[in-house]
Amino acid sequence: MDAVQEKFKYIERNPQICGGVPVFKGTRIPIHVVLDFLSAGDKIETIIENYPQLSQEQIREAIGYVSELARYKEEEIEITDR
Repeated sequence: MDAVQEKFKYIERNPQICGGVPVFKGTRIPIHVVLDFLSAGDKIETIIENYPQLSQEQIREAIGYVSELARYKEEEIEITDR
């Protein structure tokens, strides 16, 4: 069991599902889809309307997952001034 599966109860990474990108357990919905909605300014309710199999708790956990990645990920994404 990897660290994601130990810490997050709604998110899994499995090489056999969507190439191993993080998805919501029991679905093939990558968490990045939900984060794209949020970054576009959509509300959690809008996401649930589009993906009724997801809950607010699952969506909040996805935000926490990405927060963990930003805090502890070894690789950095270069951010430049525009």
